[in-house]
Amino acid sequence: MERSPSDSYSLTIRVKLSARAGTLGEVTTAIGRAGGDIGAIDIVSVGRDHIIRDITVNTVSSEHEEKIVKAVKDIDGIEVLQTSDRTFLMHLGGKIEVVSKMPLKTRADLSMAYTPGVARVCEAIHDDPEKAFTLTIKKNMVAIVSDGTAVLGLGDIGPAAAMPVMEGKAMLFKEFGGVDAFPICLSTKDPDEIVRTVKNIATAFGGINLEDISAPRCFEIEDRLKEELDIPVFHDDQHGTAVVVLAALINALKIVGKEMSEIKVVVNGVGAAGVACTKIVMAAGVKNIIGCDQHGALYRGRRENMNKVKEWYAANTNPNEEQGTVHDIIKGADVFLGLSVPDVINEEDLKQMAAKPIVFAMANPTPEIMPEDAAPYVAVMATGRSDYPNQINNVLCFPGIFRGALACRARSINEEMKLAAANAIANIITAAELHPEYIIPSVFDKRVAEAVAHAVEEAAYASHVARRDRAAQEEM
Repeated sequence: MERSPSDSYSLTIRVKLSARAGTLGEVTTAIGRAGGDIGAIDIVSVGRDHIIRDITVNTVSSEHEEKIVKAVKDIDGIEVLQTSDRTFLMHLGGKIEVVSKMPLKTRADLSMAYTPGVARVCEAIHDDPEKAFTLTIKKNMVAIVSDGTAVLGLGDIGPAAAMPVMEGKAMLFKEFGGVDAFPICLSTKDPDEIVRTVKNIATAFGGINLEDISAPRCFEIEDRLKEELDIPVFHDDQHGTAVVVLAALINALKIVGKEMSEIKVVVNGVGAAGVACTKIVMAAGVKNIIGCDQHGALYRGRRENMNKVKEWYAANTNPNEEQGTVHDIIKGADVFLGLSVPDVINEEDLKQMAAKPIVFAMANPTPEIMPEDAAPYVAVMATGRSDYPNQINNVLCFPGIFRGALACRARSINEEMKLAAANAIANIITAAELHPEYIIPSVFDKRVAEAVAHAVEEAAYASHVARRDRAAQEEM
């Protein structure tokens, strides 16, 4: 499937054009023939016999960028002075910074913010450790913890290479939820050491967001930290994906007129996200769900390529004990959830599904089946991509979930809070707005984080994991 140019592969070409007529037209024609999408053309300076311009071009890959630059260089009378990859420019020096919340302009300011005045605040926290939630950044600060072993479809690229993703995550926390967050990338893959390190730094944080840690290690790490810490621990790759998938499924089922308890769901990919999606849709009422990995369906008694997580999965799903490949299992399915690899299913598989099938193909950047190929056969289609309708994107979930959890000082983020978040996201879209291409709100919909935070906070109080007295609440 041919990809379209996008901002993620965008460059600015600075060119020196001769003053002869038609030179700019030759440049734009060459870029167009090479498949580039021109976004802006700006004049930098004008000389007696030349003009210097910046031309911004969207492309599909790094190789495509090189092809376009070569096409421009091949034009007579054109000099390419400089090329800049706009994505790399955005990352120069990192994407986040620490900023003081109040000025230090006078000696009085300094004496209150630091010594000697700060000593009284320290003593207050020593006498009552709960005051750390009101007198330090702990009140609104989340640690984004990763070992870089399962990054964004890039795989095990290590902690240093994972930093740009974690910085981006911190930006999303702040922009969409008003939550401060800081990346913590650990140079170890040892679960014991990761748990020990996170426990040792947890004093400064009100919550822990685990990110891009490979399965099955991520399950053990999350479970142990949830047991040993008294602040929320949330593995977003698992639970963030699951919450947004459930929200989308709630609305998709409204469109096709089916009930959770009646549908057959096939999950392809039984890693962190696949297991979490399975658990949350089961909690929402799905009874017939079957997971598949590269060896086919999971069922009781399967011995090949199993581990503790898959053994749990086999014991708690697939009530009819179906066996075979995903192509066998998908027959008669109402819903396909893809959390695996590109091109797993095809049009023939979709024809074998139940009437009005729902397909969430979330492998990134290339889904299990492309929306163009699936369109004639499905009632509702969703992917993880921003260039198609119905993007399953975790940013709809985690900023609001943590904002709600921090507001009530929740000890954990439990199943009730996740279900509340999913329903809050789904309910953003009214019955009048609901459409096969609009089952999930935009990531830029400002209502989402607020609605999720409110629902999560209410669920925390109802399920008795909130530590804060409602009467004592302040605005965050």
